[in-house]
Amino acid sequence: MKRLRSTDPPLTTGQVVCDWIEKYCRIPEGKFVGQPVKLRDWQRAEICRIYDNPAKTRTAIISFGRKNAKSTLAAFLLLVHLCGPCYKPNSQLYSTALSREQAAVLFHLATKIVRQSPELLDIVRIREATKELFVPDIGTYYRALTAEASTAFGLSPVFVVHDELGQVKGPRSTLYEALETATGAQENPLSVIISTQAADDNDLLSILIDDAKAAHDPKTTLSLYTAGEELDAFSDETIKLANPAFGDFLNADEVRRMAQMAKRMPAREPEFRNLILNQRVEISHPFITKALWVACGEEVEDLKGVPVYAGLDLSEVADLTALILIGKIGRVWHVHPTFWLPSTGLREKSIQDRIPYDLWHSRGFLRTTPGASVSYEYVANHLRSVFGQYNIKKLGFDRWNMKHLIPWLRKAGFPDAMIEQKFVEFGQGTASMSPALRELESLILEKELRHGDHPVLTMCAANAVVEGKDSSNRRLSKDRSRGRIDGMVALAMAVGVAPIRDTAFDFSAMVG
Repeated sequence: MKRLRSTDPPLTTGQVVCDWIEKYCRIPEGKFVGQPVKLRDWQRAEICRIYDNPAKTRTAIISFGRKNAKSTLAAFLLLVHLCGPCYKPNSQLYSTALSREQAAVLFHLATKIVRQSPELLDIVRIREATKELFVPDIGTYYRALTAEASTAFGLSPVFVVHDELGQVKGPRSTLYEALETATGAQENPLSVIISTQAADDNDLLSILIDDAKAAHDPKTTLSLYTAGEELDAFSDETIKLANPAFGDFLNADEVRRMAQMAKRMPAREPEFRNLILNQRVEISHPFITKALWVACGEEVEDLKGVPVYAGLDLSEVADLTALILIGKIGRVWHVHPTFWLPSTGLREKSIQDRIPYDLWHSRGFLRTTPGASVSYEYVANHLRSVFGQYNIKKLGFDRWNMKHLIPWLRKAGFPDAMIEQKFVEFGQGTASMSPALRELESLILEKELRHGDHPVLTMCAANAVVEGKDSSNRRLSKDRSRGRIDGMVALAMAVGVAPIRDTAFDFSAMVG
């Protein structure tokens, strides 16, 4: 770095870091391999955002589409803390990834940079077998870790890179939590999360990004390059929003080819949206797209006084049970969901399914039943209460469970005449489900459905996958779906027993 004249303003830490990278680092691979690094303006801005934060950054989240050199940027920052201007003597540095292959990416990039830089090669020792870098003169040490959580306990990192954290499914990662809670002995630890977005709102990276968006913690910086779902997904302008290197070291023609392929083949579109446009899109094709579902997320109104139709999806012993009520107000059907899980083992089930059931329960979105199962007796008693509050016209449920529920309905006080009149057996095959799904799809497309953005129902909607040859021969598939879809099954049954196109309740008729 050149000596500054006395009239020059002092450099910030971010500027010092940028200058060090350009002076000592080399491009590790690709067309310009071995050449000195010339940071782009957006890369400099990202580095300065991290290191010039007045609150002293504790966690930096950087997210954009694939092949924008995320891991290379992370490798530069790793070397900055291993032997550059931000090193701390005798400190530990780590990177994390789900798989051995992904963990090796950052290590090999850092190794290539070191081997091509005479200055760095003179001081950094490379241990290929254990994926470690070591600087004997100052005692700094780096190791790449995978999702074997036991290796993370007992460590005391000052710097951590969480590479492709978006691959973590669900809200928790034992490795992430172990490293993030291991920094307590350090004065100013730094964690850099650098990844394409996760597919689901309930995945760990999505939760961290949403919390950062809310700006609760000034020590967390967020740079999110993503394209809005309402934009033309296949235009250059949209692609550039999620890919700062587009047309530079990201091959624009190759990305355009991917865009055209996704446009021709809808099955490829979710993958394109997630990996290239950096949107939260499940790569397996859902029954309904996230954008359409979100568009129906307005607040719901009370259903008392209007004709109500319901769907009930009973669980297998300890699984999720769903009851969905729908009622029409004006032109719009308003959805009121209720979900249950057994109270016993709720925390363990949250970890097993990687879904925040315990958090939803604490916030009132999920109810629990006593014991280790959702009993038919409990459900029958709840239904008696619901029938007392609302004008329930029809309730559809899986005919497979009919014989098990009827005795408990009688015990709960339902007369046989009411059971016969109100409760409708609803098959789960294509004969019953296809018309219901067609109506439900139409309601969502025409924004004639409101679900109030209920998180449990939204999870079910994101998971729901249909199987069948065409629109007249479809059903929701629990086997092919990624997770729980019980809420969507119950919603489809409610729609299936309701006169969707025949009646509407008009509040104006009550005036006077």
